[in-house]
Amino acid sequence: MAGNEPLPLFEELLEEFPEAHWNVDIKAEPALAPLVDLIRRTGAWDRVCVGSFNENRVARAQRLAGPRLATSFGTSGALGLWLRSRSLPAPVRRSAVCAQVPEAQSGVRVVDHRFVRTAHALGLQVHVWTVNDPGRMAALLDLGVDGIMTDHIETLRTVLTERGAWA
Repeated sequence: MAGNEPLPLFEELLEEFPEAHWNVDIKAEPALAPLVDLIRRTGAWDRVCVGSFNENRVARAQRLAGPRLATSFGTSGALGLWLRSRSLPAPVRRSAVCAQVPEAQSGVRVVDHRFVRTAHALGLQVHVWTVNDPGRMAALLDLGVDGIMTDHIETLRTVLTERGAWA
């Protein structure tokens, strides 16, 4: 193999893994319309969650796709949720289905019991990125997070298997 295998297209992944759910971070504006078109063509509405640090890009995706598109908060939405978890007034966009956040940012813990409880009370899932340490994975699962993004899928599988949560 040695890095010579072709990379699959996202459409091929959707087809090959029909039960898998995907978080897609739209890094560049030119990717937006083709991604929405792919989700529409494949009917993957309930399997793909679109996010971006760029709140405007997420809003454009929703305008293109309509209300069926699942999205996550961008930076300001996550900040609003964090502030609300500290009992501070902050708007929370209702069209998002989840907050995809780092465990901590600039030395400030983002994901803790209050953050998860507030998100769940608003009907939002919490997905944490990028967690590669098994101890941190376990601690986050203990807090009740709904998803963990990792570079080490085998480590996450081991943690989930030990908990009886891997089919």
